[in-house]
Amino acid sequence: MKELLGHAHIGVTATVYAHVRLRLQRQAIDLLGHTLSNLDGTAAEPDDGDDPPLYAAPVR
Repeated sequence: MKELLGHAHIGVTATVYAHVRLRLQRQAIDLLGHTLSNLDGTAAEPDDGDDPPLYAAPVR
């Protein structure tokens, strides 16, 4: 991937794109939470995506 993006080191690729992975994880968690909370008739507020998920795997 780093070659396709023109990065000399994988660390650059990981640093630049780590926030995308965290945002996608947060969106998936929010969607799941929203879906599950609607099963009992309550609605969950979507997260703004600024904070990483509570159980996110570290990006290396």
